[in-house]
Amino acid sequence: MKRMERGIQPALVDTTCLCRVDAGLKTVVGAKKFVPGTRVCMQPNIKPSIHPSRHKPSREARSRNQLPLLPGLPDDLAIACLIRVPRNEHRKLRLVCKRWYKLLAGNFFYSLRKNLGMAEEWIYVMKRDRDRKILFHAFDPIYQLWQPLPPVPKEYSEALGFGSAVLSGCHLYLFGGKDPIKGSMRRVIFYSARTNKWHRAPDMLRRRHFSGSCVINNCLYVAGGESEGGHRSLKSAEVYDPNKNRWSFISEMETAMVPFIGVVHDGKWFLKGLGPHRQVISEVYHPETDSWNSVYNGMVAGWRNPSISMNGNLYALDCKDGCRLRIYDVATDTWGKHIDSKLHLGSSRALEAAALIQLNGKLCIIRNNMSISMVDVSNADNSRGATSDHLWETIAGKGQFKTFITNIWSSFASRNRIKVHLLHCQMLQA
Repeated sequence: MKRMERGIQPALVDTTCLCRVDAGLKTVVGAKKFVPGTRVCMQPNIKPSIHPSRHKPSREARSRNQLPLLPGLPDDLAIACLIRVPRNEHRKLRLVCKRWYKLLAGNFFYSLRKNLGMAEEWIYVMKRDRDRKILFHAFDPIYQLWQPLPPVPKEYSEALGFGSAVLSGCHLYLFGGKDPIKGSMRRVIFYSARTNKWHRAPDMLRRRHFSGSCVINNCLYVAGGESEGGHRSLKSAEVYDPNKNRWSFISEMETAMVPFIGVVHDGKWFLKGLGPHRQVISEVYHPETDSWNSVYNGMVAGWRNPSISMNGNLYALDCKDGCRLRIYDVATDTWGKHIDSKLHLGSSRALEAAALIQLNGKLCIIRNNMSISMVDVSNADNSRGATSDHLWETIAGKGQFKTFITNIWSSFASRNRIKVHLLHCQMLQA
């Protein structure tokens, strides 16, 4: 009888709930092992383990706990509002809070602006001052203001002969160059218009300065130039693919060259420079076949620096102050066409045109005194000779400088015409 009574003895715990299981069993799993047929208690204050949870809250939980970007609005609508704020105010937006800073420091925010056609194009200028240091500023064409930017990293502050190019529309790359102490460099850095910061990139495969460069299919091509060991010119060429984040060699040029002008036109890269014996030579690179060929036609013969290929046409300056443009005519293989402003400024070093870039569908001419002229070349076919002056517009000039920095630069250019000049000029979107 005693054995039978023992067999029907009730369980020591309530089998309908594991809340009362002896703590010595530690976990629900352990309880189920010794108490078959039990189920987990549904009470919210019961944990399956006596140990505190070490798991981080999910992204959804964190998003529920954090404050909204704009009070009273869901984040998607808040972002729709913020992407419409003019680029000139983005520096202030980053200072509001951490969430705004992270939003404007990432690619998502500016990718939306670009996809929706809201990205703004600014002109970025590097200029060497009277102390041989490099100044780095950006020009906002909407408000016609010069904006200060983070200084160029130390390794490039006094370098000579380095190149510049733009990848992905928002990254300004500096590469190569000659350091006064270390000599030719392989170093590559880039400035992001989205983060407003400088970053490192993989070094080039060869040390070189005064090289030629271009961008084809968002890949950076670099060729020729000089390296250590006197004035030894190079034949080698290489390409950087930002998607793979690495450099690789391409075919060498037929003749070593130190380029002084280059342009991508009709899908081919044209280079013109000095050969080993200081003779003028020209070559063209075909990216489809990875091959170089010597070229000397009417286009190369009348080609002058600076130049730009835009909307299928090739443009070059026809005067020192850039107030007259020449257009290459493929049919006649000549530079017979022109666009004249009818308002020439002079031939001083301060007024010398240093760069041609594309801005908002128009061609921009930037001079050493920081004045900028814009030409509507899209309507040039309908305007010739005496009627073409209405195509020109000055968006930054001596009477339009809006900042103290710009006035200083202008006075520097006037007093030190030889020492102060524009090095590189590019357009970046953000």
